[in-house]
Amino acid sequence: MYNYGDKLTSQIVKQMAKEYGADLCGIASMDRYEGAPKQNDPRYIFPAAKSMIVLGYRVHRGTFRGIEEGTHFIDYASMGYAAINQVEGPMTLWKMASDIEDMGWEAVPIMNINGGEAVNPVTGKFRENWSVPVEEGKPYPDVLIHYRFAAYLAGLGEIGWSGVFLTPEFGPRVRFNLILTDAELEPDPIMPQGTLCNRCKQCVRHCNGALSDTETVKVVLGGHTVEYAKLDPLKCEYGLKYGCDDTACPFEVEYPHVYGYGRAVEGGRGCMRACMVSLEQRGVLKNKFHNKFRTKPEWKVHLDEEHPYPEYIKKEYIEQGRTEDAQAYIEYNENENYGTKGRENKVVAQQTD
Repeated sequence: MYNYGDKLTSQIVKQMAKEYGADLCGIASMDRYEGAPKQNDPRYIFPAAKSMIVLGYRVHRGTFRGIEEGTHFIDYASMGYAAINQVEGPMTLWKMASDIEDMGWEAVPIMNINGGEAVNPVTGKFRENWSVPVEEGKPYPDVLIHYRFAAYLAGLGEIGWSGVFLTPEFGPRVRFNLILTDAELEPDPIMPQGTLCNRCKQCVRHCNGALSDTETVKVVLGGHTVEYAKLDPLKCEYGLKYGCDDTACPFEVEYPHVYGYGRAVEGGRGCMRACMVSLEQRGVLKNKFHNKFRTKPEWKVHLDEEHPYPEYIKKEYIEQGRTEDAQAYIEYNENENYGTKGRENKVVAQQTD
């Protein structure tokens, strides 16, 4: 524990956050959740909480480079997504929660992960026959926290037209987790809508059908009305897995999972990359770069066309007998390497002998 003194203040919390690895830190008072839907109200997680500490972690611009070039798709899904939520973020949460509790205040560290919510975090629909309230008047477990709403209430930025959260430092390149505490901390002011997003709708134009160009969603957050484009969540999820059309995905088989996450094959084509490019061109972000991210038109590929192998593939692999079917190693992993299908089949065979 660092020697922060006897009194926990907002300034000390933000110092902790920086020292333990977070790029951003904002604070919301819990009364900003007044009027929130019961299933999305974190006050039911910790009724005595007075403050919510929201921590932001940059997604490095370079994690999009391989997808932008169409040559390396694993980096964004791993280093730019899953590893932040499941590796980097929790380390900061553990250390900060320890320091806060060493100062006598309870700290509820909440990592950015979904799984047990009564409301499906993808579709937003209530799951029937999922769980029951433990007491009358309480929500169905688990409560679903919207991290972008939490970041908004903590003054870290605004919700862009795509529905993705934008910060003055990194634009859409950021992920969040949070801590609930019974320490009363000075909250940060909420950022007015329109500070960053000018509704250019580049996100919609570059998204393959998941973002609506005509329908919007309005929510009230901390007394402020926020409007953004309506999202078809299943189309968005399909874009993560395979790409929503043949021009956005070069893979002829299903791309592997990363930490159990979606594969992010399109790499946030509209809501992340197109938005980032637009914000950088306007010069509104604090995180500046010497060179432009996009220097040529986006690539497109058509899987329904013939794609003959180039000479170097023929020479280095085909002519030397160094090829295999796309499913061969996948099946090997499932059956022989570290999978269980092979063992199950052997057991069945032994039982029938």
